Amino acid sequence: MEGLFQPMHLLVILLVGVLLFGPKKIPELGKGLGEGIRGFKDALKSAADAPEAPAPAQTSAHPEEKQ
Repeated sequence: MEGLFQPMHLLVILLVGVLLFGPKKIPELGKGLGEGIRGFKDALKSAADAPEAPAPAQTSAHPEEKQ
């Protein structure tokens, strides 16, 4: 594959997008996609910054064995 993002490929993809969704819907789709990606990155960042909780104590899989 020599290059997926060549100008002619991008024009074809844009044309198919306009035909499928219409010119009024494309900005809304782009905005929703951008907000989704931003929210995902923020969630990853907050999960990495949060301190890890201690691991729960190990329990036996069969409590009746303790008798």
